[in-house]
Amino acid sequence: MTASRRHVLAGAGAVGAGIAFTGAFSELFAGSAAARGNGGYGPLVPDPNGLLDLPRGFRYTVLSREGDQLSHGQGRVPSNHDGMAAFAGRRGRVHLVRNHENRHNARIPVPAVSGLTYDPMGKGGCTALELDGRNNVVSQQVAIAGTAVNCAGGPTPWGTWLTCEENEDRAGTNGYTKDHGFIFEVDGADPRRTGAVPLTAMGRFQHEAIAIDPSSGIVYETEDAFQRPFGLFYRFLPNKPMGGTGSLRAGGELEAMRVPGVPDLSEIQEIGARFEGIEWVPVPDSQAKQTPIRLQDFGPRGITHAQKLEGCYWGGNSVYFVSSYARSAEGSAADHYGQVWKYEPGRRRLTLVIVFGPDSDIRLPGESPDNICLAPSGGLMVCEDGNGAQHVYGLTKRGEVYPMARNAQNIGTSEEPEWGEFAGVAFSPDGCTMYVNCYTPGTTFAVTGPWR
Repeated sequence: MTASRRHVLAGAGAVGAGIAFTGAFSELFAGSAAARGNGGYGPLVPDPNGLLDLPRGFRYTVLSREGDQLSHGQGRVPSNHDGMAAFAGRRGRVHLVRNHENRHNARIPVPAVSGLTYDPMGKGGCTALELDGRNNVVSQQVAIAGTAVNCAGGPTPWGTWLTCEENEDRAGTNGYTKDHGFIFEVDGADPRRTGAVPLTAMGRFQHEAIAIDPSSGIVYETEDAFQRPFGLFYRFLPNKPMGGTGSLRAGGELEAMRVPGVPDLSEIQEIGARFEGIEWVPVPDSQAKQTPIRLQDFGPRGITHAQKLEGCYWGGNSVYFVSSYARSAEGSAADHYGQVWKYEPGRRRLTLVIVFGPDSDIRLPGESPDNICLAPSGGLMVCEDGNGAQHVYGLTKRGEVYPMARNAQNIGTSEEPEWGEFAGVAFSPDGCTMYVNCYTPGTTFAVTGPWR
């Protein structure tokens, strides 16, 4: 199935008018292989087991489900599977590091493990799965525990995972015994190498995602704040850039982006709008001891905010970040269904490359695109997080959209069905397997088949 310009994909379980986007769509693929077309892999085939619908010729393996037993007697697999990344191991093995976006009232918390627990009252964290060359689970264990609302993050060039707390509760709030709102480094192959040490210099705020410039080691960070004051876009200048595992503990300086004359990114609506001379302003108090960073005094010229800053990744020579929506009724300067911004460090230039909206050129059949990853053969895989049936969609550089997977697990009722969102889509190092999470009920799948 394909989606031509100005047409909405119908069928394959897609419902609603969907979200459209316009702009330099090819920008999303910077640094990836040439995206291939051919309209995807055909219609989705209903799964007789009621778990995951895939195109004909593809199959899935359930690697892990919430409530399963972890290795080493650590307890049960936690709830709320979210962001994830895959790393190459020895002898063809793969290490999956998986976030659990658990709040203080989580169904199944990440078990506390000695040496790997930050706050004994925190319910979030990460688990690590070790897979052999055939996607058999060798082990699954706690990688970090005692954190809060681990939503997204990002991989490092040296093969570890930076897990981000989308939470800024202080000790004494919701039963926590320590302050939250930090980034933690996690080694999926050997979690005890990284332990449970907050990277405090990288700031205390509602973290969402990170991306690292592989040439300079600068870490870019998004802040997911959907209520005023909205979040900021940050960069962290490490004292030991590209120093390997543990080097980010050496500290550094946190700065926030200022776009001269633009207090709120939502007010920019024109595709291709370009801003030169982007400024980076030191954060007065990166630990937010008295005041959240986004409320701090950045001087008479202020700082630039944006509602719902979420996804972030590095492509080519630029960092891309997403504002998933803006609503004037909630305090934004203007409305939009989503923006993708591109920042070029070498030119100190910021460009609006994509705008989501109902009158744009290319449409997704579903709604609320969330996690995104670059596929090894080119193109993108997009996890849907919205109402109705939930999908993983493939997008090609030509603007073709095709369904790749549909969650068949009904967590509602027969009268009012409901399906959990997808999250954490990632590919194995050899490109032969797509890994993806169903947020609830927490399930991690490995998908194999005739990938092009």
